[in-house]
Amino acid sequence: MNAELLERLSAVTEEEKQILAGEKRIDRTLYMDGSRDVISGDKLLDPGRVIAIRPHTRFVAFPEHSHDYVEMVYMCAGHTIHTVNGSRIELKTGELLMLGQHARQSIDAAEVGDVAVNFIVRPAFFSGTLPFLGEEETPLRRFVVSCLTGEQEAGYLLFHVADILPIQNLLENLLYTLTEQTPNRRGILQTTMGLLFMQLLNHTETLTFETAEQSAALSVLRYVEEHYRDGQLSEIAEEMHYELTSLSRLIRRKTGKSYTELLQEKRLSQAAWLLKNTDRRVDDIARSVGYENVSYFHRLFQQRFACSPKRYRDSK
Repeated sequence: MNAELLERLSAVTEEEKQILAGEKRIDRTLYMDGSRDVISGDKLLDPGRVIAIRPHTRFVAFPEHSHDYVEMVYMCAGHTIHTVNGSRIELKTGELLMLGQHARQSIDAAEVGDVAVNFIVRPAFFSGTLPFLGEEETPLRRFVVSCLTGEQEAGYLLFHVADILPIQNLLENLLYTLTEQTPNRRGILQTTMGLLFMQLLNHTETLTFETAEQSAALSVLRYVEEHYRDGQLSEIAEEMHYELTSLSRLIRRKTGKSYTELLQEKRLSQAAWLLKNTDRRVDDIARSVGYENVSYFHRLFQQRFACSPKRYRDSK
């Protein structure tokens, strides 16, 4: 990280000075309303703002709480220890922790060299971010994005991305933009967040979920993404050491669709992308995405997009 930016984020705050002077507890009035243990976005965001950052308060343990916004914790230097919904997590330099609005979190006391930054993000902010992810709607994309934006109860998402330079650069760009009075700041932030989501989608192998079921669902969706032409549920079930019926039920529970529906959705979205972006023949595209029966492909495509493949291509 840029040394000047890290120095700025490492500066001891007024709140931390009071803690070091003997106040050995968090000042709840800075974060919460009344006796509720829910951190309020209204306390941390200026009126009309939907995203901001705040360096994590060090030198004292932060008691268990939840948030009424989506929180992203980026570890700039050192490490912090979080307990989220009973799971103990060590967040190391360069890693990113994302928390859903209802996740229960507490944090052990951090030292002076442990510099974490909390992104406070209203869900409304993401409406301007998602268009940057492109047109192709796949089951994997929808599942991860719904977790990232808090639409799906993920508890937490932990990204081990310290060694992925594009992600580190984008996170640093977000920090810089949020600490500087740059023109068109909201547009820059939404674009940068969109690019960050794209990179995170490209590196789902770095992702740790709160529950084993969510991790299993992600494994299935990654398999569909890579093997949509000829993938078999029995193959991925064997790889994951699941009984076929158990995995089928898990897929339905976590995605709302069957394995066959997910496979078909990915095939058709890929076909639509090829129709828009290449000049390949329709029958060639049908076979390339896994449909040897071209007539069947035409029927499925018509059902999904309410037009023929040719008309879909002509509409671009």
